[in-house]
Amino acid sequence: MLSDHMLSSATRVRRAGPVRRRLFSLGRAVATPGALDALSAAGVSALALLRRHQGGDFSELDAEDRQSNWEAIETGARLLSSYSVGSTRIWVITEAADDEGTRASTCLLLPQEY
Repeated sequence: MLSDHMLSSATRVRRAGPVRRRLFSLGRAVATPGALDALSAAGVSALALLRRHQGGDFSELDAEDRQSNWEAIETGARLLSSYSVGSTRIWVITEAADDEGTRASTCLLLPQEY
């Protein structure tokens, strides 16, 4: 689980424009050691990526995956975002807990950790 310090570290947040509306719940936010290392090396906070993901900025996905995400917001299915952080790609995946739109958790991870 991400600590409050990791999520609130103002010195590491890179602003991605105005704060977007939250389109869905993240559930419990977690990250793999590989993702945390990549974020730290690039000086990017986990919170910045979580906010982009939750606001509908799914970043480097093709049109089909973007459409799947928009449908998932309505149906409660899994959501995926992909971001370049330095020279590393980080995925953000929000898992569904049920078909009612309840989100179990959101994980930041490297694709090879999937």
